[in-house]
Amino acid sequence: MDGDRVEIDGGIMEGHLSGLEMVRDLCDGKLNGGEIGSTEITFTPGKIKGGTHIADTKTAGSVCLLMQVAMPCVLFAASPSELHLKGGTNAEMAPQIDYTVMVFKPMVEKFNFSFNCDIKKRGYYPKGGGEIVLHMSPVKELSPINLTERGTVTKIYGRAFVAGALPIKLAKDMSAAAVRCIRREIRDLYINIQPVREPDDQAVGTGSGIIIVAETSTGCLLAGSSLGKRGKNADKVGIEAAEMLLQNLKHGGTVDDSLQDQLIIFMALAKGVSRVKSGPITLHTQTAIHFAEQLTKAKFTVTKSEEENPGNDTYIIECQGMGMINPNL
Repeated sequence: MDGDRVEIDGGIMEGHLSGLEMVRDLCDGKLNGGEIGSTEITFTPGKIKGGTHIADTKTAGSVCLLMQVAMPCVLFAASPSELHLKGGTNAEMAPQIDYTVMVFKPMVEKFNFSFNCDIKKRGYYPKGGGEIVLHMSPVKELSPINLTERGTVTKIYGRAFVAGALPIKLAKDMSAAAVRCIRREIRDLYINIQPVREPDDQAVGTGSGIIIVAETSTGCLLAGSSLGKRGKNADKVGIEAAEMLLQNLKHGGTVDDSLQDQLIIFMALAKGVSRVKSGPITLHTQTAIHFAEQLTKAKFTVTKSEEENPGNDTYIIECQGMGMINPNL
């Protein structure tokens, strides 16, 4: 990206721009072409510094996507960072904040770093207005990961939530429908999906949804989630999340389809060889690998897993990381 020109199909949207501006500020960089609708940008980074930064999508654009943009930068900053990210916490076409905290955080921390994510306010489509605060200290380098053993499912838990004008009954209906759906396939585990109503002072606008997490004997976390919207039956929301979870468990990988692409940049930056067993490679993952290889010296290979169970459609994503060293530490 060092002064490189990047062309963007369809032009930059509000959320993309917030992310680009935040990275520019994080590293005293120069950004040309940074306006909404722009199809071409040039970005020249400077030195990554820590400190307090604010990024606001001003829409229901996802705070989780902002976090994904910032994280690889602040890991290699000169000092600790505090990021105030504003927008949608539970948005379509992006990980829900509950997924980020319950699945992404513990899984990505296997690269040997940790962070704190404080949900100040939840925000939903179309208003946004949510806010999370991210606290993160820099690292010298990232350790590689080896996630190749799924193990057996030991726990299934989650939360079904409503906020704003919606009654708690909807959350209970989502939870009950999800449990019934999972029970058809998994009979011997206690399934604990808590129905919750978000406190009015901690949520902006009206929203609903559900996340269900399966934990395995080897410490893997896989999930299914869904969002409610006007005219969509609560049972359907619960069943959608349950079916997504069951689908993620069926392929036999150690990561679910949402986590797959989110790990790629960290594998590329880590020092040494990382290996992850996954289900079918998503288009997001293919794209992430393409750009990670272009931006770093990392090399990825994807091979069909030689499974004892021929029904499993699993792959091994292997990466020889570039071994990024933080020059500030």
